[in-house]
Amino acid sequence: MDRKAIKELMVSGLMERAGEPLPTSRLGRIGRIGATALRSGLMIARARKGAAGRDEPGVDMEKVAKVVSSMGELKGVMMKMGQIMSYIDVAMPAELRDALSVLQTHAQPMEWGTVRDLVAEELGERGERLLEGMEHRPISSASIGQVHRATLPDGSVAAVKIQYPEIARAIAADFGPAAVGTKMAAVFFPHARIDDFVAEARERFLEECDYLHEAHCQDRFVEIYGDHPILAVPEVHREYCSRRVLCTAFLDGLDLDAFLATDPPQEERDRMGEALFEFYIGALFRHGIYNCDPHPGNYLFLDGGRVGMLDHGCTRQFEPRFVARLANLTRAVHLDERDAVHRALLDLKIVREGKRYDYDTIRGFLRGFYGPMLVDDRTAVDTSSAMDVREVMDKKLKLAKFSLPGEFLFLFRIRFGLMSVLSRLGARANWYRLERRYVQDFANAHPILSR
Repeated sequence: MDRKAIKELMVSGLMERAGEPLPTSRLGRIGRIGATALRSGLMIARARKGAAGRDEPGVDMEKVAKVVSSMGELKGVMMKMGQIMSYIDVAMPAELRDALSVLQTHAQPMEWGTVRDLVAEELGERGERLLEGMEHRPISSASIGQVHRATLPDGSVAAVKIQYPEIARAIAADFGPAAVGTKMAAVFFPHARIDDFVAEARERFLEECDYLHEAHCQDRFVEIYGDHPILAVPEVHREYCSRRVLCTAFLDGLDLDAFLATDPPQEERDRMGEALFEFYIGALFRHGIYNCDPHPGNYLFLDGGRVGMLDHGCTRQFEPRFVARLANLTRAVHLDERDAVHRALLDLKIVREGKRYDYDTIRGFLRGFYGPMLVDDRTAVDTSSAMDVREVMDKKLKLAKFSLPGEFLFLFRIRFGLMSVLSRLGARANWYRLERRYVQDFANAHPILSR
């Protein structure tokens, strides 16, 4: 099946169960999550073996549609797992990635009556004014809420995100004992100390359920990138925001697949790739802020060569001291100097003073983590670096002896998610020098911390 047919099949499966109530109790979700996780795990394993020529049958798209539908109905962390696997797992066959990528913008939507009641409850009279100009059909449905286009009383066009009822309760249940939160962390670091990762993921995902927090983060990105020639962050309409309703300016553009279908010139791809790199890596070192959700559904490619940056709920603010430790680690890995790497690992408490460890193990992991940023040349991104690190973690190296900070869960997600997007975009740059420039910008702004 081609990409268009796969996506149509997946969306059709999701819409068949539109309006189904969201399961929210821990007991009610554990069984459903366990069954979905088992089916998806077997499906992915068989697909990988088939792609490797191990006499496995091809991907059964009807079964895949059932798994995708179940993920979309569960929403929350299970749906996020499907999204992440769709752009990080480069060993997965393309047709399976295409199927899971539908979860980046589609889930079973709420019915209009539920949307209407929730907006009125959250905003009162302001909600009534907002509802008068709101389209009934959502333009996208994600893991925590769905988005409707609306015309505000002043005539401006807005995107209104409405949170699914009880989604915060569902996510809290997902991080209960034996729930999916632990499995999600294990996808990234199967041998590391999981408790810190689960705590980090739980805090970030529950924080996403507070749209006032997202509005604050989005305002910050507007402040940083308001005059940027390529990056466009939509402004927030605070009058129509609450904990469960977020109203922002509407951006009209193409998704990544549609943009690539226009066969954009290489120069435009390069400009956009460098801008995306600046948004994620540059913002971390220059401003200590980190959008943790780089999946392709969060971009719109606008007229005039600009990129609209959507969805800022999963945003992490780091203290300068932690950023300084990351900057030191980045410099050390770039230089590939053992003593410098060792000091940076000690500072991050990944290893302990006086305790022996396998340096080759951690060096291999770090070089996989930084991947294309270690090549001092203008290059396209080769996602085999992401595959290498999965192989390192899954088959060859044992990371149990290393105490990786919980913050690395989302640092990992950004590194490999961003690299996947840049690879698909076909962008070329000297990523090594770009990152070194951002690290130096941090050092210039924090000379004491950077000694």
